Amino acid sequence: MRRNRRVKILATLGPSSSEPEVIEKLYRAGADVFRINMSHTDHDRLKMLVERIRSVEEKVGRPIGILADLQGPKLRVGTFANGPVMLENGARFVLDADKTPGGQDRVHLPHPEILKALEPGHRLLLDDGKIQLKVIDCSAQRAETEVIVGGKLSDRKGVSVPDSEIATSAMTDKDRKDLVAALAQNVDWIALSFVQRPDDIAEVRKVVRGQAGILAKIEKPQAIGRLHEIIELSDAIMVARGDLGVEMPLEQVPGLQKQITRACRKAGKPVVIATQMLESMITAPVPTRAEVSDVATAVFEGADAVMLSAESAAGDFPEEAVATMDKIAREVEQDPHYRTIIDAQRTEPEATGADAISAAARQIAETLRLAAVVCYTTSGATALRASRERPTSPIIVLSPVVQTARRLALAWGLHCVAGDDVANEDDMIDRACRVAFEEAHAKPGQRIIVTAGVPFGTPGSTNLLRIAFVGSDGQGGL
Repeated sequence: MRRNRRVKILATLGPSSSEPEVIEKLYRAGADVFRINMSHTDHDRLKMLVERIRSVEEKVGRPIGILADLQGPKLRVGTFANGPVMLENGARFVLDADKTPGGQDRVHLPHPEILKALEPGHRLLLDDGKIQLKVIDCSAQRAETEVIVGGKLSDRKGVSVPDSEIATSAMTDKDRKDLVAALAQNVDWIALSFVQRPDDIAEVRKVVRGQAGILAKIEKPQAIGRLHEIIELSDAIMVARGDLGVEMPLEQVPGLQKQITRACRKAGKPVVIATQMLESMITAPVPTRAEVSDVATAVFEGADAVMLSAESAAGDFPEEAVATMDKIAREVEQDPHYRTIIDAQRTEPEATGADAISAAARQIAETLRLAAVVCYTTSGATALRASRERPTSPIIVLSPVVQTARRLALAWGLHCVAGDDVANEDDMIDRACRVAFEEAHAKPGQRIIVTAGVPFGTPGSTNLLRIAFVGSDGQGGL
């Protein structure tokens, strides 16, 4: 079963999409990777969902990626003694270390790390940015603020501190337990929320030890300032536009989306565009025109994947949401302007053998109009370099490691096939031709180009490039 598009679709599972038959419908509608949100999932449910996804995978015969999304630190104010309070513009309001229930003039802030990080002039955003405070005076015990944008404030509303770098880990105790549980279930990707600095990635990598890919969610201004370091240390990036739009001016988010997408393309790391892509489809069977345009923009820009959150997890039309995203992506990729934009963003290959071979394979495939680019890979590195090139020919990935094939389901244009290891170079060429033929990417008499690393099984050693004819029986020949 092959997709007629290059961009991938990441669908979140939830109350609307936990049953095996619904998961299968979402896959057949176009979902390539399933996201499990650990904010709403205990370990028993995680195990159940993974088993159901793997059951669907076995039924459809295609590798399916699974992403476990860690909750991250949830910063909230305390409680109020007499119910919600109304904060008026220009009023003074104090957040402090006193655990007593709050009132009209103050509230407990149960996060000493925030109080230590604040400085005069810093902003505090409460309740998803609806209320904005500016720090006038502060200490390690209290912060006196002026209400810039007022409103009703009630118990345990969220707190964002866009101007302050908080000296705390991106992982909570809950996250550490969830991470261990997710690795025990052999998920393919771990998403780390509220990344501020490269050290946050390094901390997770010590636990993961190569068992899964690490995806850093960019949703804090501090991460933007160190974006290139974070991309370098991560295996993939997510532009989490919801929280990013709370902590930064909304009008800056589209530009940042383009900046992050292009930086990831240059680095050869998959990038996912997420949040509110088809938000109205939570309750409606069709999206708004603006949402269609939003998804199309991400596809035009060359994002590796676009994501559905509540639309597929808790909405009334999960299957329709995936199918709609699939239709938008296919239409964009057939647009005459699509190739122009994708090709214009191509950067020079890095000075490595893998990059040089991948760039040459793309150029040869386009010059000779070859039916497919086939990558034989154990670690996935060869395939990611091929994806970075964004060739016009389909990219088929052959891997003897099913975990590699599943992980690569997130990357642009990769049609992954897991199978037995190859005995030698001729065996690899035969298998590449046969798979290209069986998966309807190449017809008898057409040619394909194959890249691999020799000796086989040595990660990062891409050094082989071969052109082969597809025979009448699907076998290969030079």
